[in-house]
Amino acid sequence: MTPNPRPPASPAPSDLVERLGFAPDARAIILNADDFGMCRAANRAITELLEAGNIDSTTVMVPCSWAPEALAFAAARPALDVGVHLVLTSEWSRYRWRPLTGVGTTLVDDAGYFPLDVESVERQVSDEDVAAELAAQLAAALAAGADVSHLDNHMGSVYGLATGRSLLPVVLALAAQHGLPFRLPRSIDGMDIDPSFQGALDQATGLADRLGVVLPDRLWTHPFDLRDAGTADEESYDEVKAGFLNLLRSVGAGVTEFYLHPMADDAELADIADYGASKRGYEHRLLADPEVAATITAEGIVRVSWRDLRAVQRGER
Repeated sequence: MTPNPRPPASPAPSDLVERLGFAPDARAIILNADDFGMCRAANRAITELLEAGNIDSTTVMVPCSWAPEALAFAAARPALDVGVHLVLTSEWSRYRWRPLTGVGTTLVDDAGYFPLDVESVERQVSDEDVAAELAAQLAAALAAGADVSHLDNHMGSVYGLATGRSLLPVVLALAAQHGLPFRLPRSIDGMDIDPSFQGALDQATGLADRLGVVLPDRLWTHPFDLRDAGTADEESYDEVKAGFLNLLRSVGAGVTEFYLHPMADDAELADIADYGASKRGYEHRLLADPEVAATITAEGIVRVSWRDLRAVQRGER
């Protein structure tokens, strides 16, 4: 799910910014780093960005090999905003991960790992196995001492985007049980997905509202790979930054989450990632770039965190 180069005019947002204590026309964003714990390259970049205040939150991939380090970091720094990146896929060919609930379920492929792609997840998993696995991932993060701020989902595997089979009722039930907000946008505004998905999204957001699960108004990112990657015309860092700054300037009233994947562009990442290593390195640079912070300030955009949304959900604001 990636934003269009020129997002359309934003529809009316929910009242979330007002519940957060801002004016109805406030433009609020959350800068979130996905894939914490996936590898050491992710941990190096994300811990640096969190401690510098360059991002507002991150989410841990609990089944991955470097999750223990990420969760130890979260437990030692409870003031920082760390959620759980619920995992049902394992997308790389050379580095993969398995369910916490074992391999004797509908959650694995023939090799015993989570499936490579979202379509396989939607076609083969049972709701019962999904519920058990996602609950186990959250429980492991809590047991490690993380003050979990929210839930989101790796590769959008619960949204029903591939076949139409949504796993959102399972996820929203888990979020409601633990008083946690969830990454589900209320609108497809600015997202490069079929407009017909808005109907299914309306049903899911209605369920979230009935369960009391707080949701952002929009969910934006930018393409995972560099334009013309591997050619003489490959997109440069300055071009990536210009596109991101334009996205920031396009933000409308309400709460918009930007999710990115900053990682150290090193030998480990090159060995792991089948694509997009350079782009992840660019995103590491991007989120620490003073021009990004300056644009946010110049636009009068307010930065909030998922912990703020959790406080709304729990009635603490």
